[in-house]
Amino acid sequence: MTDIAAMAKAVRTGDRRALARAITLVESGKADHRDQALALLDAVGSDRQALRIGMSGTPGVGKSTFIESFGLMLTAQDMRVAVLAVDPSSARSGGSILGDKTRMDHLSRDPRAFIRPSPSQTHLGGVARRTREAIRLCEAAGFDVVLVETVGVGQSETVVALMTDLFVLLLAPAGGDELQGVKRGIMEIADLVLVNKADGDLRAQASRTCADYAGALRLMRRREGDPDGYPKAMTVSALDHSGLDQAWTDMQTLAAWRRDTGHWDAVRARQARHWFQEELRAEMMALLTNDATLRSRLADLENDVAQGRMTPAAAARAALAPLDRG
Repeated sequence: MTDIAAMAKAVRTGDRRALARAITLVESGKADHRDQALALLDAVGSDRQALRIGMSGTPGVGKSTFIESFGLMLTAQDMRVAVLAVDPSSARSGGSILGDKTRMDHLSRDPRAFIRPSPSQTHLGGVARRTREAIRLCEAAGFDVVLVETVGVGQSETVVALMTDLFVLLLAPAGGDELQGVKRGIMEIADLVLVNKADGDLRAQASRTCADYAGALRLMRRREGDPDGYPKAMTVSALDHSGLDQAWTDMQTLAAWRRDTGHWDAVRARQARHWFQEELRAEMMALLTNDATLRSRLADLENDVAQGRMTPAAAARAALAPLDRG
C-alpha cells in the first residue's frame, strides 16, 4: 500500500524519484491505483504554477534535439525544467520505445531537469491520457517550466493546447508546398512557429520558409489573448543554439502579457472545465462497462447496431436509459 502522505511530501520537496513514482501511479489503469492517484493529487495541492509549453513538430524536425538545447539553456539560467515526452504506442502490441531519455542524453543528466517519456496508448491528440495530471505533479515538485512534447504534428495535436499555456510549432526548412501539408487547425493555435535547422546550407532556406509562415500567420484572424506581433514565426537552430534566447524571450513576453490581462487565469479555468467534462465522460463509460448487467446490455446493443436493427444514436440513448432517473 502506497503511503500517499509521504509520497506527496517527497514530491513537494522536489524528489525526482518520488515524482517518477507519482507519475507512474497516476498513469496506472488499475482501479485501486486510481483511487490512490486522486488522493495524491489532492495531497500535493495546486498552489504552485509552472509555465506549461506544448511543443509539436513534423517528423524529422529535430524536436528532441531542440528540446534538449532549449532545456539546457533554461537550466543554465538556474531554472528547473520538466519534459513530458509522449511516444506513439503500437496499435498491435500497445508497446512504445520510449526513447526520449536516450535522445536527450545531456539534459537527462542535468540535476535541474526531469524527463519522463510516456506511451500514448490508445489516447488520441498527441498526448497520453494522464499527461495533464503529470503536469500538475511537476508543478507541485517546483519545476519552473514544463515542456510537453507531443507524438507528432496533425489535426489531433491541438489537444495539447487544452493543457498548456503556450503552444510552439516546430518546423523544418522546406519548399512552399510544405505549407500546404500543415493543417490549418494547428496553425491557428500556434503561439510561436519556429523553423529549426537554420544553420549551414539550410540557413537561407529556413529564412524563406519562415517568411512563408509569417505571411500565412498574418492572413489569419487575430485571436483573443494575443498582443500585437503574435503569433509569430522565427528561425532557430538547435545545433548552434541560435535564436533560442530570442524564442524564450518571446515566450516570456507573451506569458507575462496574458498574466497581466487576466487571460492566463481565464484560459486555465476554461481548460479545467474542459477536463472535468472529459473525465465525466470517461467515468460514465466506466460505469457502463464495469457493471456486468449493463455490459451485457451494451453487447446486445452493439450487436443490434452491427446488424442494422438500430441506429447508433438510438442504441446510445437506450444504453443510457438505466441511468436516467427522471
